[in-house]
Amino acid sequence: MRSKVSVIGAGNVGATCAFRIAEGGYADVVLVDIVEGLPQGKGLDMLESCPIIGSSVNIIGTNSYEETAGSDIVVITSGIPRKPGMSRDDLVATNSNIVKQVTENVVKHSPDCIIIVVCNPLDAMTQMALHVSKFPRTRVFGQSGVLDSARFRTFIAQELNVSIEDVFTCVLGGHGDTMVPVTRLCTVGGVPISDLLPKEKIDRMVERTVKGGAEIVALLKTGSAFYAPGVASAQMVEAIIMDKKKILPCATLLEGEYGINGIVAGVPAKLGSKGIEQVIELKLTDDELVALKKSADAVKGLLDVMGI
Repeated sequence: MRSKVSVIGAGNVGATCAFRIAEGGYADVVLVDIVEGLPQGKGLDMLESCPIIGSSVNIIGTNSYEETAGSDIVVITSGIPRKPGMSRDDLVATNSNIVKQVTENVVKHSPDCIIIVVCNPLDAMTQMALHVSKFPRTRVFGQSGVLDSARFRTFIAQELNVSIEDVFTCVLGGHGDTMVPVTRLCTVGGVPISDLLPKEKIDRMVERTVKGGAEIVALLKTGSAFYAPGVASAQMVEAIIMDKKKILPCATLLEGEYGINGIVAGVPAKLGSKGIEQVIELKLTDDELVALKKSADAVKGLLDVMGI
């Protein structure tokens, strides 16, 4: 029997994630949105692509949560996207209400599911989903570092003209201006990037990574990034469904790791069938720890705004 994954929000990120999961062929997909006809149309379009991509999964679109009942994983992408000049933090008031309502419906129909949060501001929205669901941290976490690491890997591979497969990056902290790319641990074919690139070039790539979402928003003018966020979310789903025990950066509730307690921040974690099966605690320098704690403090400020 195939697993069941529900994607809440049939916008560009949600649709990209849903289609990627369908391509994998390992789970049936339910696509949910409040806009009548939108999830039904996109779901049917994806279903009709399955004979071409060789996938036998079932895909349905709906405006109701009833069809999501018994989901193994729920991916929450619903919320308003960023617009030019808008920071992720500007989204907190509107999107926190959306995530609260969505999470209540998810828990009602799939009390044993794993929740992956994708909407911004990511870390705060993950904390809201944790607060509302009352699930353990192993079953509620956010997608941020997978995307941020992918952006950093892309820029390094382009700069050095090497295979993206040989590039490893380490990005911690919040999904936004306070993210912490740990360049000391970034490598190409096992070689530290500091041995391959001058500091000024590395610093420029770090800055571009931090502002990666804003760069795309500015180019699109009427939307935000969706291919990379959608695929990043699907990679997390696959790691769980296939019990890969894959180490991926996740926005997770810290319980004393890195000297941080009760705040969601991006750190490496092992993803398997139970969700987060282990939080990996890296040995950081004093400066890196200060930057990570600063990132956590920024999330705490948003929690105060949301009243949780």
